[in-house]
Amino acid sequence: MKTIRVVAAIIHKDGKIFATQRGYGAYKDYWEFPGGKIEAGETPEQALVREIQEELATTIRIERFLTTVEYDYPEFHLSMDCFICTIVQGKLDLLEHESARWLSKEHLHDVNWLPADLLAVDKLGKGSWADQGMCCKKSRF
Repeated sequence: MKTIRVVAAIIHKDGKIFATQRGYGAYKDYWEFPGGKIEAGETPEQALVREIQEELATTIRIERFLTTVEYDYPEFHLSMDCFICTIVQGKLDLLEHESARWLSKEHLHDVNWLPADLLAVDKLGKGSWADQGMCCKKSRF
């Protein structure tokens, strides 16, 4: 089975997480963390900064690595590196996504997540967001 390596930005602000809704493809209308494929010669961090700039016209700062999700879709195996991020500059313009929402911990399961992203959501739901550095910090934006 073909393996696709991708990265995902778990962007947080004021105790909430940014989620995007896919507007294309076989998984249209499912929700995901923004990001995309790692190109040849890129580190996961470089790929993530590039993808968020391309998809959302936003510059992010990667705070830390959260987890790698391994998931078998029918057509391919997905390996997704997930990073906790904040906004440095930009307004999260939806250039490729259908919709977006800021979700509190209590509302993480209010959207229909892609199966691989749901595994990352479950990781976020465990423990305290303060322990993960995602609570009680006021953003400049």
